[in-house]
Amino acid sequence: MSQSAYIKFVQGSSVEKLTLEDVQSQLLHYVEQTKLTGAQLGWDYAEAAFPYTIESKQDDRWFYLKGINPLYKHIIFGPSETTSVAGKTVPCVQVVLPDEATHGDKAKANELCKFMAKQLQAELTMFNGRTIYYNPRK
Repeated sequence: MSQSAYIKFVQGSSVEKLTLEDVQSQLLHYVEQTKLTGAQLGWDYAEAAFPYTIESKQDDRWFYLKGINPLYKHIIFGPSETTSVAGKTVPCVQVVLPDEATHGDKAKANELCKFMAKQLQAELTMFNGRTIYYNPRK
């Protein structure tokens, strides 16, 4: 059975919602950051940190990351909406691990979700149901 994580844009987040292109640009920003880290360390860290290619179908609602080696298969990203604790509908980015996803996919998806949620000061509901609050709360 597939698992989902949600990056929710709540009060205090730096954006109200993201489009599909915005989600892709966040991932490309992650790749650029890992390239710079690799340049400082003197090795190709970007390939190890992001072992995927960004693939999209004719559908403009989602895209997926396709693994470039056997340790990684697929991770699906797409803007969506979900309900908050208060019962309101909030915009979010849904990250889905399909049935054929590996343990490496889950670990990398957790890392990517944490990176994006921290950058956007969002609330992250992880695959195991736990919530991490990166948004400023009072």
